[in-house]
Amino acid sequence: MAYQAGRQRSQPRPVPESPEAQAYLQDYASLLDAVPFPSVVFDHRWDVVLSNAAFQTLFGGVGPHPTAMPGDNFLRFVLFHPDAATVLGEHEASWCLPMLAHFAAAVERDGQDRGLQSIRRDIAQDPIMEAAYRHGLPHWIRAVGQDAVEHDGAVRPLIHPDPRWGRTDCRIVDETPKNLQDMGYTRMTLVLRETRRGAQPPRGIARTRLGGTHLRVV
Repeated sequence: MAYQAGRQRSQPRPVPESPEAQAYLQDYASLLDAVPFPSVVFDHRWDVVLSNAAFQTLFGGVGPHPTAMPGDNFLRFVLFHPDAATVLGEHEASWCLPMLAHFAAAVERDGQDRGLQSIRRDIAQDPIMEAAYRHGLPHWIRAVGQDAVEHDGAVRPLIHPDPRWGRTDCRIVDETPKNLQDMGYTRMTLVLRETRRGAQPPRGIARTRLGGTHLRVV
């Protein structure tokens, strides 16, 4: 569960240099594993530093992808993985657009960051994703307001592989302590809620078998 993964990653996992910070993360990994809800720690590029067993269970059914696995980079998973909509309900409106908005803000703050530049290039290579980023996103923010962009406190739909949860909702809780903040990390926990009854199939990004995206809401 900690930042050293057993399988090969598309990119090295971000690890702090100081022994004190590494020891803190090792202890924090134990804390994270005691949490029953999916919880993840990532850096400013959304590269995953820590994730707990509940997080791995939630996304355990997604297929392989060279750059967009949820345990590697959560933003890339939301935007580019063809299986994202099978776990993240109402994928486009509830997950993709808010994440794009956070990414746009990160680019404004640090547009020279190589990791962010790499994600921006991948967005540009998908004409529909690029159109959503450049034109659909500003329109969506004006329509829904800035509150819809915030993660902390947002209630968003999920499709959990465990039938005890099934199609449900989660409340996103940002619970980042100062030590993680000082390392440039953010912790996000998905607090699962009681299963919704009679829910409609999620809207979102429809993907072809080849992994192409088709935005249906923006």
